[in-house]
Amino acid sequence: MKIKRRTARADVPSMAMGDIAFDLLIFFVILARAADDSHLQWTPAEATNLESSGHSIVSIVIDNDQKLYLNGQPIGESSLATRIEELLGDRPPGERIVLLKAHRDTTALRFEPVISAISEAGGDLVHVVEEVKPR
Repeated sequence: MKIKRRTARADVPSMAMGDIAFDLLIFFVILARAADDSHLQWTPAEATNLESSGHSIVSIVIDNDQKLYLNGQPIGESSLATRIEELLGDRPPGERIVLLKAHRDTTALRFEPVISAISEAGGDLVHVVEEVKPR
C-alpha cells in the first residue's frame, strides 16, 4: 500500500518581516545623529533678546583651542565652503540654516573666513550664543 506524503509549504512569514524592518528603522533613526558635536568644548558668547533658530543640518564649531569642526568632524578652512554646499544640497532658502558655535574668545581673524565660507555656500548663518540672565 502506498502512503500519500504530505508536502509542507515553507513560506516566509511576511508579517514578521514587516515588524523586523520597522524595528530596524526605528533603531537606526534613534541612533543616527547627523551632527554630534557634544564632545567639543566651547563657551558661547552672551547676548540679549534672542530668537530660536529652528532646525539645522549643518553645525560649525570653533572650540576653545580655535580648531574648526563641521558636524563634529575636524575640517580645514579651504574645504569648508564646498562641504557646506554639499550638505545643504538643493534645499530652498529658509531651510539652509547653518549654526555657527564660536568660542567666546575667538578672534575675528578666525571666524570671518568661516562666515565667508557659509555665505559662499549659500547658507543662512545663525550664530549660537547664550542669553544673558537678568540679575
